[in-house]
Amino acid sequence: MTTFNFFGGKGGVGKTTVSSAFGLKCARDGLETLVVSTDPAHSTSDVFDQQFDDSPQPVSGYDHLHAMEIDPDEEVDRHLTELRQQLGEQLSPAMVNEVSMQLEMSHQTPGAYEAALFDRFIDVMRNADEFDRVVFDTSPTGGTLRLLALPEHLQKWIDRLLHKREKSIEYYERAAIGKQQARRMMEGDPIIARLRERKEAFEFAGETLREDARFTLVLNPDELSIRETRRALDSLYEADLPVAGLVVNKLTPEPEPEEQGRGATYLRDRVETEQERLTEIRRSFDAPIAAEIETRVREVKGDLLGDVAGELELEPRPTV
Repeated sequence: MTTFNFFGGKGGVGKTTVSSAFGLKCARDGLETLVVSTDPAHSTSDVFDQQFDDSPQPVSGYDHLHAMEIDPDEEVDRHLTELRQQLGEQLSPAMVNEVSMQLEMSHQTPGAYEAALFDRFIDVMRNADEFDRVVFDTSPTGGTLRLLALPEHLQKWIDRLLHKREKSIEYYERAAIGKQQARRMMEGDPIIARLRERKEAFEFAGETLREDARFTLVLNPDELSIRETRRALDSLYEADLPVAGLVVNKLTPEPEPEEQGRGATYLRDRVETEQERLTEIRRSFDAPIAAEIETRVREVKGDLLGDVAGELELEPRPTV
């Protein structure tokens, strides 16, 4: 059975490093693993020194490891094109033009990425049978949580639309051509068929996220990151989504005892402040800390990525 692992957090905390390291950890354990980047920065290609696109590709130099990158801008454009095509098959030319203008404006508003990416998330999850683990390097926390909240909200919205569409067909066709014909028209109505298809997709997503997914939040030892992580955890718990743990990233390494001078003093003061924040995290967060990762001097890739993978106390094969 495929397990889906989501890594979230505010921008810049190191989600790509941690999610890629966890993907490597799973692959090293013999699990067929897919790392999926949904972050517009597309740092996954930088981590593995290999260019990826929106289909799974083997990662060079690693067994059992694949990666793909989903471009939010391309998904928004594709989503808009598909909607226009569907409308062209169901509405008059005049209505298509008007609705198309409204769609164009709606896809420039906040939330357009989340709506477009939602379908792609479902597509990846539904077609992941060849993988044991799918690791999502998600976008920053706010957008991710809006995305993950979609299944429940959209199911309710679809239910209301279905009810209104069915009632409108029933009343109109009864008045026009009789009750029996109304049932036949309803059964063949393309809009109702599309709404039911969307409802099934949202139900699948909600069930999969709650039963076959785990969520890990990445944060840095600073107040802004801690506050945002607290809000993210509250949202995940409220949505009844399983949290695997927290990864505290970019910790400052402590200087050697014999080191003196301004640089060493600065590092010791910084380490002291970060230790206080680590204590706060341990005391005030319900989720366990799965790793405390120090800042590396160089970009984390190659052997360094393997080192980070070894520091993660997230089990590739979770116990049920």
